[in-house]
Amino acid sequence: MTGATPPKRGEELLLARISAAAGRAHLGRRRATYAAHVDGTWKRRGIRGLLALVRSGLPSAARANPDARLDLYERGMTVVVMGRIRVLRYDTTSVFRQDGTFTFTDAEGERITLSHGEEEEWVPEIQRAVTDAQLPLALARLGEGERLAFGDIWLTREGIGFGETSARWSQVQRIEIRDDAVVIGTAETAASATPNLFVLRALVEHLRTEGGHP
Repeated sequence: MTGATPPKRGEELLLARISAAAGRAHLGRRRATYAAHVDGTWKRRGIRGLLALVRSGLPSAARANPDARLDLYERGMTVVVMGRIRVLRYDTTSVFRQDGTFTFTDAEGERITLSHGEEEEWVPEIQRAVTDAQLPLALARLGEGERLAFGDIWLTREGIGFGETSARWSQVQRIEIRDDAVVIGTAETAASATPNLFVLRALVEHLRTEGGHP
Protein backbone atom coordinates (compact mmCIF):
# COMPACT_ATOMS: atom_id res chain seq x y z
CA MET A 1 0.00 0.00 0.00
CA THR A 2 1.41 3.38 -1.00
CA GLY A 3 1.07 6.58 0.95
CA ALA A 4 -0.15 9.99 -0.22
CA THR A 5 2.08 11.83 -2.67
CA PRO A 6 4.16 14.33 -0.68
CA PRO A 7 3.73 17.99 -1.63
CA LYS A 8 6.37 19.54 -3.86
CA ARG A 9 8.64 22.30 -2.63
CA GLY A 10 6.65 25.02 -4.40
CA GLU A 11 3.43 23.75 -2.84
CA GLU A 12 5.00 23.72 0.61
CA LEU A 13 6.19 27.30 0.18
CA LEU A 14 2.74 28.45 -0.96
CA LEU A 15 1.07 26.76 2.01
CA ALA A 16 3.59 28.38 4.34
CA ARG A 17 2.95 31.82 2.84
CA ILE A 18 -0.82 31.38 3.12
CA SER A 19 -0.55 30.22 6.73
CA ALA A 20 1.73 33.13 7.58
CA ALA A 21 -0.64 35.68 6.03
CA ALA A 22 -3.61 34.15 7.88
CA GLY A 23 -1.63 34.16 11.12
CA ARG A 24 -0.72 37.84 10.82
CA ALA A 25 -4.40 38.65 10.31
CA HIS A 26 -5.42 36.41 13.24
CA LEU A 27 -7.89 34.45 11.09
CA GLY A 28 -7.84 31.38 13.33
CA ARG A 29 -8.03 27.77 12.20
CA ARG A 30 -8.29 26.81 8.53
CA ARG A 31 -11.67 25.21 7.77
CA ALA A 32 -11.73 24.51 4.03
CA THR A 33 -9.90 25.03 0.76
CA TYR A 34 -11.57 25.61 -2.62
CA ALA A 35 -10.71 26.45 -6.19
CA ALA A 36 -12.46 29.35 -7.90
CA HIS A 37 -12.40 31.57 -10.97
CA VAL A 38 -11.40 35.20 -10.99
CA ASP A 39 -13.69 37.47 -12.97
CA GLY A 40 -11.87 40.41 -14.54
CA THR A 41 -8.44 41.33 -15.87
CA TRP A 42 -6.70 38.38 -14.21
CA LYS A 43 -9.06 35.83 -15.71
CA ARG A 44 -6.83 35.31 -18.75
CA ARG A 45 -4.18 33.59 -16.64
CA GLY A 46 -4.55 30.94 -14.00
CA ILE A 47 -2.93 28.52 -11.60
CA ARG A 48 -2.95 25.18 -13.39
CA GLY A 49 -3.78 22.06 -11.45
CA LEU A 50 -4.78 24.10 -8.40
CA LEU A 51 -6.20 21.23 -6.41
CA ALA A 52 -2.86 19.47 -6.64
CA LEU A 53 -1.72 22.12 -4.20
CA VAL A 54 -4.30 21.06 -1.60
CA ARG A 55 -2.75 18.21 0.39
CA SER A 56 -4.26 18.81 3.83
CA GLY A 57 -7.39 16.67 3.45
CA LEU A 58 -9.68 19.67 3.92
CA PRO A 59 -12.97 19.90 1.95
CA SER A 60 -12.37 21.16 -1.58
CA ALA A 61 -14.23 21.80 -4.83
CA ALA A 62 -13.08 22.81 -8.32
CA ARG A 63 -13.96 23.47 -11.89
CA ALA A 64 -11.62 23.11 -14.88
CA ASN A 65 -8.64 25.47 -15.00
CA PRO A 66 -9.34 27.44 -11.80
CA ASP A 67 -7.70 30.85 -11.44
CA ALA A 68 -7.73 31.23 -7.68
CA ARG A 69 -7.33 29.31 -4.46
CA LEU A 70 -9.59 30.10 -1.49
CA ASP A 71 -8.65 29.13 2.05
CA LEU A 72 -11.50 29.68 4.50
CA TYR A 73 -10.63 30.25 8.15
CA GLU A 74 -12.62 30.87 11.31
CA ARG A 75 -12.50 34.67 11.06
CA GLY A 76 -11.68 35.30 7.42
CA MET A 77 -10.22 33.92 4.23
CA THR A 78 -7.28 34.17 1.88
CA VAL A 79 -7.45 34.35 -1.91
CA VAL A 80 -4.40 33.42 -3.98
CA VAL A 81 -4.27 34.68 -7.56
CA MET A 82 -1.10 34.47 -9.66
CA GLY A 83 0.95 34.00 -6.50
CA ARG A 84 -0.46 37.07 -4.73
CA ILE A 85 -2.20 36.42 -1.41
CA ARG A 86 -5.18 38.59 -0.54
CA VAL A 87 -6.59 38.54 3.02
CA LEU A 88 -10.26 39.21 3.88
CA ARG A 89 -11.82 39.44 7.33
CA TYR A 90 -15.46 38.41 7.70
CA ASP A 91 -16.19 41.17 10.21
CA THR A 92 -15.02 44.01 7.93
CA THR A 93 -15.38 42.87 4.31
CA SER A 94 -18.04 44.20 1.98
CA VAL A 95 -19.52 41.65 -0.43
CA PHE A 96 -21.40 42.58 -3.61
CA ARG A 97 -23.23 39.89 -5.55
CA GLN A 98 -24.27 40.23 -9.20
CA ASP A 99 -24.90 37.88 -12.12
CA GLY A 100 -22.93 34.92 -10.85
CA THR A 101 -20.09 36.91 -9.29
CA PHE A 102 -18.99 37.87 -5.81
CA THR A 103 -16.92 41.04 -5.32
CA PHE A 104 -15.11 41.30 -1.99
CA THR A 105 -13.11 44.06 -0.33
CA ASP A 106 -9.91 42.75 1.21
CA ALA A 107 -8.12 43.93 4.34
CA GLU A 108 -6.42 46.69 2.30
CA GLY A 109 -9.70 47.96 0.89
CA GLU A 110 -9.01 46.59 -2.60
CA ARG A 111 -11.64 44.62 -4.51
CA ILE A 112 -11.46 41.17 -6.05
CA THR A 113 -14.26 39.55 -8.06
CA LEU A 114 -14.82 35.79 -8.23
CA SER A 115 -17.27 34.07 -10.53
CA HIS A 116 -19.30 31.18 -9.17
CA GLY A 117 -21.97 28.62 -9.87
CA GLU A 118 -24.86 28.01 -7.53
CA GLU A 119 -23.54 24.52 -6.83
CA GLU A 120 -20.23 25.72 -5.42
CA GLU A 121 -19.90 25.08 -1.72
CA TRP A 122 -17.91 28.20 -0.88
CA VAL A 123 -20.80 30.51 -1.82
CA PRO A 124 -23.13 29.73 1.13
CA GLU A 125 -20.16 29.18 3.45
CA ILE A 126 -18.86 32.70 2.94
CA GLN A 127 -22.34 34.26 3.18
CA ARG A 128 -22.95 32.43 6.45
CA ALA A 129 -19.54 33.37 7.86
CA VAL A 130 -19.90 37.06 7.00
CA THR A 131 -23.42 37.17 8.47
CA ASP A 132 -22.32 35.41 11.66
CA ALA A 133 -19.45 37.89 12.07
CA GLN A 134 -21.28 41.11 11.21
CA LEU A 135 -24.84 40.63 12.48
CA PRO A 136 -24.07 40.76 16.23
CA LEU A 137 -21.90 43.86 15.73
CA ALA A 138 -24.62 45.56 13.67
CA LEU A 139 -27.30 44.79 16.26
CA ALA A 140 -25.08 46.16 19.02
CA ARG A 141 -24.49 49.39 17.09
CA LEU A 142 -28.21 49.78 16.42
CA GLY A 143 -28.88 49.21 20.11
CA GLU A 144 -26.54 52.11 20.89
CA GLY A 145 -28.56 54.38 18.62
CA GLU A 146 -26.33 54.33 15.55
CA ARG A 147 -27.54 54.53 11.98
CA LEU A 148 -26.20 51.83 9.64
CA ALA A 149 -25.81 52.24 5.89
CA PHE A 150 -25.90 49.53 3.22
CA GLY A 151 -25.17 51.53 0.10
CA ASP A 152 -28.10 53.95 -0.24
CA ILE A 153 -30.21 52.08 2.31
CA TRP A 154 -30.03 53.05 5.97
CA LEU A 155 -31.35 51.43 9.14
CA THR A 156 -31.91 52.53 12.72
CA ARG A 157 -33.65 50.74 15.55
CA GLU A 158 -36.69 52.90 14.78
CA GLY A 159 -36.95 52.59 11.00
CA ILE A 160 -35.53 52.17 7.52
CA GLY A 161 -35.02 54.50 4.60
CA PHE A 162 -33.84 54.83 1.02
CA GLY A 163 -33.82 57.99 -1.08
CA GLU A 164 -36.90 60.02 -0.17
CA THR A 165 -38.66 56.97 1.28
CA SER A 166 -38.46 56.27 5.00
CA ALA A 167 -40.72 54.69 7.56
CA ARG A 168 -40.80 53.43 11.12
CA TRP A 169 -40.71 49.65 11.39
CA SER A 170 -44.34 49.54 12.51
CA GLN A 171 -45.32 51.49 9.38
CA VAL A 172 -43.36 49.48 6.83
CA GLN A 173 -45.86 47.78 4.55
CA ARG A 174 -43.48 46.28 2.02
CA ILE A 175 -39.84 45.22 2.10
CA GLU A 176 -38.48 42.82 -0.48
CA ILE A 177 -34.83 41.81 -0.56
CA ARG A 178 -34.20 39.83 -3.71
CA ASP A 179 -31.06 38.79 -5.54
CA ASP A 180 -31.64 41.53 -8.13
CA ALA A 181 -33.28 44.35 -6.17
CA VAL A 182 -34.19 45.76 -2.77
CA VAL A 183 -37.72 47.22 -2.61
CA ILE A 184 -38.82 49.46 0.27
CA GLY A 185 -42.37 50.68 -0.14
CA THR A 186 -42.47 52.10 -3.65
CA ALA A 187 -38.70 52.74 -3.89
CA GLU A 188 -36.30 50.25 -5.44
CA THR A 189 -32.53 49.97 -5.68
CA ALA A 190 -30.31 47.44 -7.42
CA ALA A 191 -29.14 44.62 -5.18
CA SER A 192 -25.74 44.70 -6.91
CA ALA A 193 -25.16 48.18 -5.44
CA THR A 194 -25.98 47.01 -1.91
CA PRO A 195 -23.07 45.61 0.12
CA ASN A 196 -23.60 42.55 2.31
CA LEU A 197 -27.16 42.00 1.14
CA PHE A 198 -27.48 38.86 3.25
CA VAL A 199 -26.55 40.80 6.42
CA LEU A 200 -29.15 43.44 5.54
CA ARG A 201 -31.74 40.70 5.06
CA ALA A 202 -30.96 39.22 8.49
CA LEU A 203 -31.18 42.65 10.14
CA VAL A 204 -34.51 43.48 8.52
CA GLU A 205 -35.97 40.14 9.57
CA HIS A 206 -34.80 40.67 13.15
CA LEU A 207 -35.97 44.27 13.43
CA ARG A 208 -39.39 43.61 11.95
CA THR A 209 -39.86 40.58 14.21
CA GLU A 210 -38.67 42.38 17.32
CA GLY A 211 -40.59 45.56 16.60
CA GLY A 212 -37.50 47.61 15.92
CA HIS A 213 -35.77 46.87 19.21
CA PRO A 214 -32.53 44.91 18.68
